Amino acid sequence: MPEHVSTFMWMGVAFPAALTVACMIGLARIRRRVRFETARWRPAPAPSLPAVPPQPGSGPRREFVELTPAERDAFAGLVRQLDDGN
Repeated sequence: MPEHVSTFMWMGVAFPAALTVACMIGLARIRRRVRFETARWRPAPAPSLPAVPPQPGSGPRREFVELTPAERDAFAGLVRQLDDGN
């Protein structure tokens, strides 16, 4: 041990290093234990909710509205007006 390095300085290096190693070992053991417990545990099937009606497999039906020529022209004018704002 060099003479100019005090014991407290060595402890300032050794203690955090030992604490880091101990934490890593502890976390590895916890992780291993949790992994084995999760491998044994099987989730139960999700309970059905009686208040929610069964949902249909497809989405809502598509709506379509025919526009009159005047409405089409008005819509085209609105699109041109909004496009000019860029």
